[in-house]
Amino acid sequence: MQNENRSQLEFIVLMAALMSIVALSIDAVLPALPTIGAHIGSLGDTENQKLITTIFLGLGIGQLAFGPLSDSFGRKPMVYVGFFIFIIASYICITTKSFEMMILGRALQGIGLSSPRTMSIAIVRDSYSGDHMAKILSVVVMTFILVPVIAPMLGQFLMLHFSWKSIFIFNLGFGLIIMFWFWKRQKETLKPEHKKTFRPAIFKNGTIEFFRIKPAVIYTLFSGLITGSFMVYLSTAQQIFQVQYDLGEYFPYIFASLAVTIGLATYLNSALVMRFGMRNLVNIALLSFIGISLTYVILFGVSGNPSIEVLIGFFMLQFASVAFLFGNLRALAMEPMGHIAGIGSALNGFISTVMAVPIANFIGGFVKESVTPLFIGFLVCGIISLVLFYSISAKAKTILKNI
Repeated sequence: MQNENRSQLEFIVLMAALMSIVALSIDAVLPALPTIGAHIGSLGDTENQKLITTIFLGLGIGQLAFGPLSDSFGRKPMVYVGFFIFIIASYICITTKSFEMMILGRALQGIGLSSPRTMSIAIVRDSYSGDHMAKILSVVVMTFILVPVIAPMLGQFLMLHFSWKSIFIFNLGFGLIIMFWFWKRQKETLKPEHKKTFRPAIFKNGTIEFFRIKPAVIYTLFSGLITGSFMVYLSTAQQIFQVQYDLGEYFPYIFASLAVTIGLATYLNSALVMRFGMRNLVNIALLSFIGISLTYVILFGVSGNPSIEVLIGFFMLQFASVAFLFGNLRALAMEPMGHIAGIGSALNGFISTVMAVPIANFIGGFVKESVTPLFIGFLVCGIISLVLFYSISAKAKTILKNI
C-alpha cells in the first residue's frame, strides 16, 4: 500500500509533519501572548491563557467528527477538509481586533488541525500492523515531541523581527507545504473493503457501546484529568516565566528544555513498557506525579516561588511522570475497544480534551502571582486519577481484601 518510490523514512517524516502543524500552532504563539492580548483588547494574562485552551477544545471536538467520517470517505479527503478549515481560521486570527473573534479563530484552528493529527495515526494504522506499527508510531510521536523545543524560539524570532501576525502566516505557509507534499506522495490508505457506509447511527451505536466498557471510560476520564493539569502549564508558562520570574528573553529556552525532558521520558517509556507492562508503569508514574506535587506544596506553598533552578527541577520531574502517563493511558483505554476502534478513539480524544479545557481554565485563573496553584492543581487531579485507577485495578482489589 506504500508508494513504491518513497522510503519508509519519508513516510515517517511526512506523518510527523502532519502532526507537527498542531504543535507549531500551539507553542509558537506562546511568547507573543501579551502582544496579541494587547492588540485584541484582552483583560489580562488569565484571559490570554484562553488563546491556548480554546485550540485544545477545537481539537477535541474536531476529532469526534473526522475520525468516524474518515472510515466512510477516506483519510486524504478528511485531511484536506481539515486544512481548509485551518486556512479560514488563520485568516480570522490574522485580521481580527476582537478578543471574541480571536477565540473563535483559535477554536476553528483546533477543529481544522484535529484532522491531520487524527488521520496521521489512522494512516499509520492502515499501512502497518503489530510491532512494526508500534515502532513507526513511536518514531512519529518522538519527532512530533521535538517541535515544542523550537516552536517558542521560532515564534519569538518572528515576533521580534516582523510582528505577531507573522507567526500565524508562517504556520499557514508551513502547512501548505506539508499539504502539497502529502497530496503528491501519500496514497489513500483506507482499503475499499474496510469502508463503512455512512449512517448517523454509527455515532449513536458506537457511543452507547463505548459507555458500556468501564475500563475505557475510566481511563478516558483519567486521561482528561492528566491532560487538563498539563494544559494548565501550557496556558500559564508564558505568564510564569515572563511575568512572575521576569525571564522573557529566556522563555523559549526554558520551554525547550522541558520539552526535551518529555521527549526523553517518552523514549524511555517505549523501552520499558514491554518489560514492565503499561499498568505497572502508570501506577508508578501516577504515584510519582502525586508525590512531586505534594512535596512542592509542602516546601513552597507558604514561602512563595522558589528559585528558577528549583522550579525547573520540579517541572522536569513532573513532566517525566506525565510522559509515562500519556501514551500508556491512551493504549489502556483503547485496549478493550478493538471492535469500535474508530469511534472509540474519537470519543477517547474528545472526552479527555473537553474535560481538560475547563480544568485548565479554572486552575489557570489562580496562577497570578505564584506557581503554587499549579502544583495544587496537579495534586488534586493526581489524587482523583489515583482513585479512578484503583477502582479498576486488580491490585487495589487485593489490597482492599486484606484490610
